[in-house]
Amino acid sequence: MHTQLGGLTEAEAAGRLARGEANTTSTGTSRSYGVILRANVFTFFNNLLFGIGVALLLLDRTNDAVISVGLGLINSVISSVQEIRAKRKLDQLKLLHRASCLVVRGGVERAVPPEQIVRGDLIHVRRGDQIVVDGPLVAGSRIECDESLLTGESEPVVKLEGGVLLSGSSCLSGDGLQRADAVGAASYVQNLTVVARGWTSEPTPLQRRINQIVRAVMFTVALLSVTILVQAALLDLTVLQMVKDAAVLSGLIPYGLFLLVAVAYATGAATVAGRGALVQRVSAVEALSNVDVLCTDKTGTLTTGRLQVEQIHVLEAGTVDDVNSRLGSFARSVSAGNATITALIEALPGEAFATREEVPFSSVRRWSAVSGQHQYVLGALDRLTPVLSSSEPLEALAAGWASRGYRVLIFAEAADPAQSLFDLSGESRLPKLEALALVVLRDELRPHVQQVLSTLQDTGVRVKVISGDDPNTVAALAAQVGLLDSAPVAGDDLDGMSPAEFDLAVDQRSVFGRIAPDQKHGIIDSLRRQGYYTAMIGDGVNDIPSLKRAHVGVAMQSGSAVTRDIADLVLLDDSFAALTAAQDQGRRIISGISTSLNLFLARVATSTLIIIVVAVIGLGFPYEPAQVALTLFTVGLPTFFLTRWAPARRFDARMIGSLARFVGPASLTTAAFAAAIYVVVYQLVEVGIGRGEVPSEVLERFSAYTGVDGSEAGFVDAAATITAQTALSTFTSVTAFILILFLAPPRRFFAGWTRPVKDTRPARLVLCLFAAFAIILAFPPTAHYFALLPSFKVLLPVILITVPIWFFLLRGMWRHRLLERILDLPPVPSAATLEP
Repeated sequence: MHTQLGGLTEAEAAGRLARGEANTTSTGTSRSYGVILRANVFTFFNNLLFGIGVALLLLDRTNDAVISVGLGLINSVISSVQEIRAKRKLDQLKLLHRASCLVVRGGVERAVPPEQIVRGDLIHVRRGDQIVVDGPLVAGSRIECDESLLTGESEPVVKLEGGVLLSGSSCLSGDGLQRADAVGAASYVQNLTVVARGWTSEPTPLQRRINQIVRAVMFTVALLSVTILVQAALLDLTVLQMVKDAAVLSGLIPYGLFLLVAVAYATGAATVAGRGALVQRVSAVEALSNVDVLCTDKTGTLTTGRLQVEQIHVLEAGTVDDVNSRLGSFARSVSAGNATITALIEALPGEAFATREEVPFSSVRRWSAVSGQHQYVLGALDRLTPVLSSSEPLEALAAGWASRGYRVLIFAEAADPAQSLFDLSGESRLPKLEALALVVLRDELRPHVQQVLSTLQDTGVRVKVISGDDPNTVAALAAQVGLLDSAPVAGDDLDGMSPAEFDLAVDQRSVFGRIAPDQKHGIIDSLRRQGYYTAMIGDGVNDIPSLKRAHVGVAMQSGSAVTRDIADLVLLDDSFAALTAAQDQGRRIISGISTSLNLFLARVATSTLIIIVVAVIGLGFPYEPAQVALTLFTVGLPTFFLTRWAPARRFDARMIGSLARFVGPASLTTAAFAAAIYVVVYQLVEVGIGRGEVPSEVLERFSAYTGVDGSEAGFVDAAATITAQTALSTFTSVTAFILILFLAPPRRFFAGWTRPVKDTRPARLVLCLFAAFAIILAFPPTAHYFALLPSFKVLLPVILITVPIWFFLLRGMWRHRLLERILDLPPVPSAATLEP
């Protein structure tokens, strides 16, 4: 067929294939595995840790090396695995099927793979074929194409000779030849593929804040490190001691925050999966809780794509049952069903009857008919009006329903059922008709849509409906789901606006119809420029650019496979209910991480101040690398559980301000007491050994733990240092446990930072941590692992005296807001007191 159009010769096709004018597709993303590994493993901080770790290994300090380097490697492995999984999924994206296509070359039709089609080829397009290149229809009277995945419009599009067929669409009916004008990377679908495979990695607001905090801490630690190491060099300390000091200083950086966030994200994703959503980007749950503008498609997203019968308005009284039965029988007798026919069959009774002739529905004709004992026609009012015996009251009735977004059809009966539905040339024709009823249909909303969107709006999230369908239909559906501002804006109107007018319309309006894919993308860009945090929900390939551009891309499970693959979140069973569950879980993550930041930063600030004070006094270095591992009990485990137990709370910039109000008093008070304890204990041991007041068995214990013989010159300093470090670590660990009670006070007695909470789990956690730390000190092997002396007798009186004083002083500082008064700061509530 169509071989009278000879097409290219085989030689011409081979030449164009050799010149790279073939329909080849892009493969893979721009990020290779090597790039991913280098970006995640060899960061500035990791390189610093690796250098310290190698130095410690060379000095035979394996335990210290593992502690120093381990956490950074864990974070790098987690990040690399996540990015490699994302790369593999993106590399596998395919928007086109790879079935062979029929091309005409040298007047002969032959099958070739899509990638061997070259520019200028003639492609035979038949019903059911997917279009693989862009180009005009050069032969054939008419083709109906399904472009819904590309444009979002649900109705088939008719292409006459000269009309351009787009790659990615499908031929529903007709037959013709298409000339391949745009192939490979130049075709529409390949541009979408490039967009879909593009790598996007944007930090969430919480991640951005954490990155800022960690950078600030790194800068502070860098300055402190230079000072301490210069001092160590001037004091002629050993290389081993300098490397150990560097390991301790690097441990001040709260790198565990990244691990905590990764664990919180993974836990949140697992929780949300049980509530109906598949998380494909680990940070998507937290990101969704920051969204203040939610954009959504209509057909297939807000609606199921099915129609429901709203009303059958019978035009003659007393014939309701009869007309309903006739309409139901008509629907059951139609051979080619569609959404309208399915809705009628589900809503109305009737029995199929034998048909003599049938005219199937088409988007051009906009009516269908069957002929048997009776002849019935169902179609759009404007198409049937010329052949109706009377239509004046019908137009007014139909206009009323149409203005509310309903789809209105006319069900009519031919006056002469014997008249043929076709003329002599075989073309369909409408007979004279008598109207029987108006059929009012509406799109079927997905379950929970109204409730979920109402809940989101109550929490401050603005909802915008962006669709390729008719603006009035979109507006009516928007009104059904509770959008008060349902006056629509058409895509043609947006095209005529200036950039400022465009931004204003996007900001102020909520309903957009007849929107092309590039306009969807433009709307998301406009919202981002205006400072909004956006989410986009879609189901088709046409939604890919906007899903990729939005901060959070959400896909429906029933949507296209490619759309699901590139989305950050997939709604399983197409249920909107998972959105509120994901939002709630994300706010729990934010609340938990924000609370955990208090503990992390209090530990960093306290340790930094202690190191500075001890360095100024000149009494050695207050920490060993192994003692840094105690943060597993003082910060690591507590923050893990506090994050899981946190109430839902939206990200608020005031949380950052509250950090200073917590960390300032906590770190200053704790550091002052801890440094004093270190100095006092150090001097007591030094003086006691010098006077011979220390028992011999204690001296032997000092020698065993320090590795320095009692007769050596550095024995007194080593003994005093290990004892003072043990006292210091004990005090800071105990006070760190009590800080948890300040953050989640079980009783009014502990309420200094915030009000008491009903959740007793944090208090029970504190008791467990106290017990675990007591066990560490009580048993020599565990105490030695953490570079501590296994002794309670000397330390217990110190702790019993200093901790209560510290507790009441710190509680008083918070209760009376001393920091705010001293610095004349405006009142800002603490992170723990912010309302959800």
